[in-house]
Amino acid sequence: RPNIMALLPILRYPDPKLHIVAAEVRTFDAALQQQIDDMFDTMYDAKGIGLAATQVDHHQRLIVIDVSESRDQPLVVINPRITWSSAERVKGEEGCLSVPGIYDGVERAVAVKVAAQDAKGQPFEIEADGLLAVCLQHEMDHLMGKVFVEYLSPFKLGRIKSKLLKQQRV
Repeated sequence: RPNIMALLPILRYPDPKLHIVAAEVRTFDAALQQQIDDMFDTMYDAKGIGLAATQVDHHQRLIVIDVSESRDQPLVVINPRITWSSAERVKGEEGCLSVPGIYDGVERAVAVKVAAQDAKGQPFEIEADGLLAVCLQHEMDHLMGKVFVEYLSPFKLGRIKSKLLKQQRV
């Protein structure tokens, strides 16, 4: 097919649809491949490094990631499960395409192992540390209906919510 770029609308916090728990992907077909392509287009266009299907109102356990500087190392992660995470944790600044303009510290495992499937349904395992480990944990939270700002204090969360709702009314 011609390479038609399709940009999907990204749900914005506090949209309740961000809290839907994603269902397992069972069908690995052309429709899934189209969803993956559209998600990469959307992520790259929004200058993101990761995007969970939940964020584009598609409630399946599907994540796309590219943490490379050159933006040419697309990673498709379907039905991911963390099989191991390091005891060592680190607090790093995180941002999110669903929470534009907000960056804050979240504590995550320094390294993780994730079992998943690729776009064809083949199983594989990723061992990740650094940015990729953080990105995987952040995107997997989305699949469980959790947005990173929900790790913050109720006070901070309240401020962020009112700021974003104000932006959406403009």
